[in-house]
Amino acid sequence: MRKKYLTGGILLFCSLLFVILPLLLLFAASFMPEDELLQRYLPVLELGKKSVKPAILPSYPSLKPYTELLFHSPGFFVMFWNSMLQVFAVLAGQLLVGLPAAWAFARFQFKGRKPLFLLYLVLMIMPFQVTMVPSYLVLDRLHLLDTHLSVILPGIFAAFPVFVMEKFFESIPQSFIEAVYIDGGGCWDAFFRVGVPLGLPGIMTAMLLGFFEYFNALEPPLTFIKNKELWPLSLYLPNVTADNASLAFTAGFVALLPPVLLYLNGQAYLEQGIAASGVKE
Repeated sequence: MRKKYLTGGILLFCSLLFVILPLLLLFAASFMPEDELLQRYLPVLELGKKSVKPAILPSYPSLKPYTELLFHSPGFFVMFWNSMLQVFAVLAGQLLVGLPAAWAFARFQFKGRKPLFLLYLVLMIMPFQVTMVPSYLVLDRLHLLDTHLSVILPGIFAAFPVFVMEKFFESIPQSFIEAVYIDGGGCWDAFFRVGVPLGLPGIMTAMLLGFFEYFNALEPPLTFIKNKELWPLSLYLPNVTADNASLAFTAGFVALLPPVLLYLNGQAYLEQGIAASGVKE
């Protein structure tokens, strides 16, 4: 038994190193001056054929990359706020549209419920490449191309958050709903007094996963938005060249902070959400 636990611990430690090591290297590279960075990562930057010399600690730490990014790169902040606008608008819309839809699928029996939910599942598993052309034609007809709404509107009506929240609403014991009706409450009372509070882990799980997806989205903004002033932060890094490599590493680390911080603060909700799936009457 001891050997089994020891083997498991070693495997977990190796997995942890596999995940953490790239982040440590990125953090260290963001503090490297241009000359040291080029010396260590020439092959990665396609500037030479020597071997890569990664380091967890820079030999000559410098704040110049952060100074250049935060004080001399206005395009970075423009794209950052574009990302915030698009992501939080999508999440707000998903709450407004997806939350009642998930509750209806979970707690009501109506004609066509199963085929409609099956359609949601089909839409959820479809890759963006399949729906790209129809979405483009619809947005073009609505004259929404090259605007923030071209990314926001398709995200609002995404099927995945409805699927996630429906599963959590479905796990709420029916006796809790009946207690609201016995007290004289109606459908909306049951939704706001029982559904939302008990389904909060599921709601937060859907919102967290939605943030991760749309904050890192590449294809939708690249397809629907041609005006670079409206591009999100996810399209900033592909436009950084080897001439300012230090800026690329620094921007990559800064762009990584919002999802990581959000995950660390929302980890408890994710754990509660997983546990909520096992609630039974």
